[in-house]
Amino acid sequence: MFDSLSDRLTGALKDLRGKGKLSDADIDRTCREIRLALLDADVSLPVVRGFIARIKERAKGSEVSGALNPAQQIVKIVNEELVGILGGETRRINFAKTPPTVIMLAGLQGAGKTTLAGKLSAWLKKQGHTPLLVACDLQRPGAVSQLQIVGERANTPVFAPHPGTSIGGEGELGVSAADPVEVARAGIAEARSKQHDIVIVDTAGRLGIDTELMAQAAGIRDAVQPDEILFVVDAMIGQDAVTTAEAFAEGVGFTGVVLTKLDGDARGGAALSVREVTGRPIMFASSGEKLEEFDTFHPDRMASRILGMGDVLSLIEQAEEHWDVAQAEATAAKITQGELTLEDFLEQMLMIRKMGPIGNLLGMLPGAGQMKDALSQVDDKQLDRVQAIIRGMTPAERDNPKIINASRRLRIATGSGVAVSEVNQLVDRFYDARKMMSQMSGRMGMPGGNRNNRKKGKKGKKGGRGPTPPKNRTGMPGMPAGFPDLSNMPAGLDQIPPGLEGIDISQFQPPKKRG
Repeated sequence: MFDSLSDRLTGALKDLRGKGKLSDADIDRTCREIRLALLDADVSLPVVRGFIARIKERAKGSEVSGALNPAQQIVKIVNEELVGILGGETRRINFAKTPPTVIMLAGLQGAGKTTLAGKLSAWLKKQGHTPLLVACDLQRPGAVSQLQIVGERANTPVFAPHPGTSIGGEGELGVSAADPVEVARAGIAEARSKQHDIVIVDTAGRLGIDTELMAQAAGIRDAVQPDEILFVVDAMIGQDAVTTAEAFAEGVGFTGVVLTKLDGDARGGAALSVREVTGRPIMFASSGEKLEEFDTFHPDRMASRILGMGDVLSLIEQAEEHWDVAQAEATAAKITQGELTLEDFLEQMLMIRKMGPIGNLLGMLPGAGQMKDALSQVDDKQLDRVQAIIRGMTPAERDNPKIINASRRLRIATGSGVAVSEVNQLVDRFYDARKMMSQMSGRMGMPGGNRNNRKKGKKGKKGGRGPTPPKNRTGMPGMPAGFPDLSNMPAGLDQIPPGLEGIDISQFQPPKKRG
């Protein structure tokens, strides 16, 4: 969603690089480009004015004039101000001292409240909570059934004593006689009796703001006294999101914002405007229809991604969540001993697939914004083909690929539905990758490293450089065809991603040579 804004902002800041001193004209020109980029992204005009004014004030002060690298200091200022309008700090859920914690969802029809209820419940279950979904949207046809389906996918119980509005046999809407306020009250009682520690109340929406909608939402609020009221807003509706947010803040009130449909192709200005206009923090971000496409909103990480500096912390968190540490350590030991098998290769690939689309993962790396064309060519189906080839092998063939002769390769290709050449390429790349990993472990002095792979230097030299690891045309040994060349990946804006400045990386450096 922020691709266009990211391109414009990084382009405006890129012009400052290489300048040892910045004049007022340079700052004014950069601020003008930033202003146009924000307006083009549909950011609210008052928000843009305040944002540019703060940047100019700081850029023309001693903060930049006394800096060793003024251009990088401007980037730092823009990043900090962007974090500010996105909320500053990550806002967490305020849990009740006495369970259950009640979370009420509010917003217009079509914003994605019902789907979000399931995503939020699945996210909370991962943290050890026992949520209960309460169906209080009794106006929209099929809303109760949809919540029950979403709850089943999330493995979360749904309290739905009334089926809500349904469509009659002749296409006419049946009138719901149930009171959503009473359903909400009964849902809280149900949660207490079944010992659920969190209640998520899904409320009705409208196509637009009206008094009936506000009265019903206010009635549910007064009945259940929620600990959190989350305003769910479709990030694709532009300035209407800000208008709707202001109306809900005045009519019902809310404690936090959830942005949905961030995977859309809209300009994304609503995300940069809602928090600044309403003063309420953005707490969660949702994209896509899958339950796992939902996470806490981190203002600093989002700002870093918008400015093309990546989101390394989120990438690390995803790896920690999906990576099997014991299995990874066992595989690392095999790598250092040169004993990596195709079975290990397949297991590592499946772990990466659990983290999400490869293109999205690479997009979190610093400077990835400058490789959009290459990243767009990444096709996860290539990994599926690799998986099919390996699964078409016998356990003995996976353990020792050397026994895969011509007849075996033909059998594997036929069974996996690929050409023999693809089987040949996979086996060759596997050998290249294993050889490279073994050489790297030996050079770094890792325990168990295959020291036999080290070549002695020529006479008169203290150490040989060793053979250059072979590369395939993708630039990454072991990766399937179609994977982009990342060997010359740019360094972004020469900035350390926010949050990583204090990390000590000395433990990852190879040991110094003795003597």
